[in-house]
Amino acid sequence: MSRLLVLVLALLLPAAPAVAAPTGWTVTGPGQVTAAVALNSGNLTLTVRNQGRTVLQPASVGLTTTAADLTKDLTFTGRSDRVVTERYSMPTGKRQNRTARMTEARLGFRNSAGSFALVVRASVDGIAYRYELPGAATITSEASSFAVPADAKAWLLPYNAWYEANRVRTTAGEATGDFGYPSLFQTGQDFALLTESDVDGRYAGSRLRKQGNGFQVVLADAQVSSTGTTPWRTAIVGDLATVSTSTLVDDLASPARFTDTSWIKPGKVAWSWLSEHSSPSDFARQKQYVDFAARHGWQYALVDEGWSAAWVPELIRYARAQGVEILLWLRWSDLDTPQERDTVLPRIKQWGAKGVKLDFMESDSQDRYRWYDAVLQKTADLKLMVNFHGSTIPHGLARTWPHVLTMEAVRGAENYPPAANNPVQFFTRNVAGSMDYTPVSLEVGTREASIAHEVALPVVYESGWTHFADKPEAYERHPQALRYLDQLPTAWNETRLLDGDPDSHAVVARRNGDRWFVGGITAQDRTLQAPLGFLNSGQWLVETVRDPGIRADVVRDTRIMRSTNTLTMPTKRNGGFAAVICRYRPGLTTCDQPIRQVPKTTLTVTPTGQTDVPAGSSIEVTGTFTNGDKEIRDVRLTATAPTGWSITGPAIERRTLAPGESITGRWQARAGGQTGPVDVPIVATFGGVHVEQAVRAFVPPPVPGNGTQLSDLPFMTESNGWGPVERDRSNGENTGGDGNALTIGGVTYAKGLGTHAPSEVSVYLGRGCERLTAKIGLDDETTETGSVAFQVFGDDQLLYDSGIIRDKGAAVPIDVDVANVRMLSLRVTDGGDGRNFDHADWAEAALTC
Repeated sequence: MSRLLVLVLALLLPAAPAVAAPTGWTVTGPGQVTAAVALNSGNLTLTVRNQGRTVLQPASVGLTTTAADLTKDLTFTGRSDRVVTERYSMPTGKRQNRTARMTEARLGFRNSAGSFALVVRASVDGIAYRYELPGAATITSEASSFAVPADAKAWLLPYNAWYEANRVRTTAGEATGDFGYPSLFQTGQDFALLTESDVDGRYAGSRLRKQGNGFQVVLADAQVSSTGTTPWRTAIVGDLATVSTSTLVDDLASPARFTDTSWIKPGKVAWSWLSEHSSPSDFARQKQYVDFAARHGWQYALVDEGWSAAWVPELIRYARAQGVEILLWLRWSDLDTPQERDTVLPRIKQWGAKGVKLDFMESDSQDRYRWYDAVLQKTADLKLMVNFHGSTIPHGLARTWPHVLTMEAVRGAENYPPAANNPVQFFTRNVAGSMDYTPVSLEVGTREASIAHEVALPVVYESGWTHFADKPEAYERHPQALRYLDQLPTAWNETRLLDGDPDSHAVVARRNGDRWFVGGITAQDRTLQAPLGFLNSGQWLVETVRDPGIRADVVRDTRIMRSTNTLTMPTKRNGGFAAVICRYRPGLTTCDQPIRQVPKTTLTVTPTGQTDVPAGSSIEVTGTFTNGDKEIRDVRLTATAPTGWSITGPAIERRTLAPGESITGRWQARAGGQTGPVDVPIVATFGGVHVEQAVRAFVPPPVPGNGTQLSDLPFMTESNGWGPVERDRSNGENTGGDGNALTIGGVTYAKGLGTHAPSEVSVYLGRGCERLTAKIGLDDETTETGSVAFQVFGDDQLLYDSGIIRDKGAAVPIDVDVANVRMLSLRVTDGGDGRNFDHADWAEAALTC
């Protein structure tokens, strides 16, 4: 055919219709929840439906980088689909073993400036979407938003970066301002809980801002350095039972970074700070909390702000001999540099602590999230468990890092929230992950909630570590409440919502092994109901604890019930109940299980006192381990080498040790080159119990030379009221190096020590010096008046006392005789103002030797 004929035919024949580009895509999950993505005039929206009902209306999707505006003029480039099925387990959470099955669609879009993929997942309990860019990019904003009908009920958290506001009950249309995750809405019979997942240092956190008829995702930073993949924008959708028991946030998170989780142990924690703010600084009182935990089989004691490195190692040894492990509080800024993380955390691990409570992060910035990444990697390497306090919310963090046992991000008991605010937390904050509410305030606080309400909280609220808020004496004055708490686990195989409403009440059942625990709380007078259909067939023993009608210890009732029954409990305003349920057999009268009690043993070591061991030399250490009144098995006695030291000599092992029987071991301990006090631990283990005592050694540094400044010497011991003792600068209260130049009375000094009362620093003189001279005073750094007393001790004998100094002004010169002093200590005590503004300087502190 000629070219001319082809041209003529082309002109005469009608043109074939063009194929229209698709403008809508549906992602259907394995259940009834679907996501509908639409492209209209180059703009993307996403709609969420449940069983065909619109739950979240069409809302904008897209993002902006420094190189491209990917929110408009978009065209579709292709789609790919897959089914995501993941099975994993977690030591904490609503259930231990998880199966996540999600349908995923990857939708490609581009405009003249760039391209991205919108990755959408739909599951039985919600939808989520994220963006994937071709490579690394700097994100300036997201168009991501959720549109909710104006008349939808809303339970929202006014945003602050530590998530500790009271939730407000409003509607989507009436809401104004910024709100923190998770945000709960009800549209008709459906609920939607909005949050985010898989957020770490590769991105920044975000919040929701009410704009128009929607809630806009607002990033914490003006610019985010992204690897190209953003977090999941997440909507958990369904009825209240589906939403409140969902694990979608964890399902979307990155898998665990390590596989050995045998060292991760949930448990109950005795905690003293809320009921006695000053108690963490009291060694004797902390031993009483340990004794209480040991008597009642609680696994941990947390020593909060105020602990001292001078006695914490001894407390840890004391506790572990009774089967109790110690957790230690730290400010996040104590670990905000690699050097601090590489120094502080290994030292805590060496002492024998099992975990840390890290506080005051108070930021959703990418920089702070990078800190989370770094500290989580370091604690995982050291096998230290973690509680994040003053933190962001969980974003699936405990799946990625299973040693995260709990996080705060809630207006918990320490803020004395109204009891009427308690039910909503189960349906909102606790859905995202373990929640460190610190429940069961029996005598501390407002006493607004009933005793049974308080006892029910650690069932209603899930937390891998449950820190109990009150003191031992308060619990022991409520023996029936304490009996229930002693039986309560903190890790669960299953979770069920039995009844509830975010405004008024929650009744929750959780299973651990072959026992079910039920907790019910209410904000109003009502009869709480617990349908027992979650039980198998047959008879079950149900033990309940309830209020007696006044605010007093709970009353215990026992009955035999079946799965066809409903447990009903009349309750007053801010009341509640709790129950434990186990399979009934004839003659069974309680579901209680024996409380673990550690056999009594003793371990003595020699030499006693502190022994000088010059670097490279050796001493003989011995340990004698004596059993108490019960036979113990698989006993091992050994000496442990401190860092840089070496131990020679065999471990002593016995298959059984009869009551009253002893074993003794002897070892040679050779000192390393690091100077200062060193503990050489001698350890006996049996049946998971760790009994430890230490031989106290001291590796002496060189005797100072004449004219040496104290700020140039190594500290043998150091403690400080706020932040570290600073060398050649004032105390900035938070982290090393954050102070200013030492300035007293307008005069600046180049050398010296900056402290904050109460403070103590010791340096080694080795009986080789004669005099200490210094200029002392309150630093000009603070504008308020402090009150301190400066003291100098030589080998624990008082050599100088300034008396209380309250006024700022010129430095006071001191000249102290230190002849024949081995260890010199400089102390600053509080002068009576409660550690306020007590910035105390030892300027030009120098030695004559």
